[in-house]
Amino acid sequence: MQPRSDQRAGLAYGFAAYTMWGLLPLYWHLLDAASPSEILAHRMAWSLPVAVVILAALRRWSWIGPLLRQPRRLGMILVCAVVISANWFLYIWAVNSGHVLEASLGYFINPLVSIAFGVLVLRERLRPMQWTAVGVGTLAVVVMTLAYGKVPWISLGLALSFATYGLVKKGIKLDGIEGFSAETALQVLPALGFLIFLGTRGESAFTSGGTGQALLLAGCGIATALPLICFGASAVRLPLTTIGMMQYLAPTFQFVLGLTVFHEEMPAERWAGFALVWLALVVLTWDVLRTARRGRAALADAGARAGAAVASGARAAAAEAATAEATTATGPESAAGKSPAPETTLER
Repeated sequence: MQPRSDQRAGLAYGFAAYTMWGLLPLYWHLLDAASPSEILAHRMAWSLPVAVVILAALRRWSWIGPLLRQPRRLGMILVCAVVISANWFLYIWAVNSGHVLEASLGYFINPLVSIAFGVLVLRERLRPMQWTAVGVGTLAVVVMTLAYGKVPWISLGLALSFATYGLVKKGIKLDGIEGFSAETALQVLPALGFLIFLGTRGESAFTSGGTGQALLLAGCGIATALPLICFGASAVRLPLTTIGMMQYLAPTFQFVLGLTVFHEEMPAERWAGFALVWLALVVLTWDVLRTARRGRAALADAGARAGAAVASGARAAAAEAATAEATTATGPESAAGKSPAPETTLER
């Protein structure tokens, strides 16, 4: 059981992380003078210095040597770097192209896609309520496809890329800051090459957009790393179920921004699609909470049984010890009773 102070700190860190992720569209919108590809390149290039500073502050360098001697893990990190780069690019492009609502839908359906990957790739078995949630989520995609006359590819692209990232990352087994550092180390050279290419062509917003624009582009590294740091601090203090519930904060903030700040249209068919996705998430959340509650009850019952067994064993051991002690105490008296008494010998 975590101390209450740790839980409060974990909630604060988690709320900060998901709030920052949810408000990122405002930051990317400030950079709309730059192309999505340039924003992405700056995000990758400036993330590595931030990661190095964090590693230096924590003095966590020992993982680098063993990792460099494992080509398979390096290959998986490369896959992660490519997939998350695609996810970042699509998200930045969606925000600066007026598709914030579709982007938020992608992160709403991401848990459902992750569950589907668990079945298709990891051969996991789903509970009935999980199947129901996946079915309702699939129906939502079908409804929006029929209503719009096209597949919601932005939402699906974001969900699929992030679910793939999570799936591959599961096999790497690196902590948050270590994995982030390894991925950005692989991203930095292509990013720098692209930024130099833009500079030679005179198309760099970093050099032509003024000091404010340059500082905002340089701040992409902090905007990327800071939520991740807060998320890591939250993850070590809170149960996984609580983290799972908090993950819906980010797309909720994005959804609200799409409606109130960017004034995107929300026709009836889009409301219907979102409503089905939210229904699927309610079913999934209820199933997670119910399973966690049953698991805690089963664990408590097992603990009570183990305690009773220990107590019963202790009582049995105490009884055996008492019996042995009584036997030892009465043994000489019985022997004396069976021996001739001194008085009898004298009488003879």
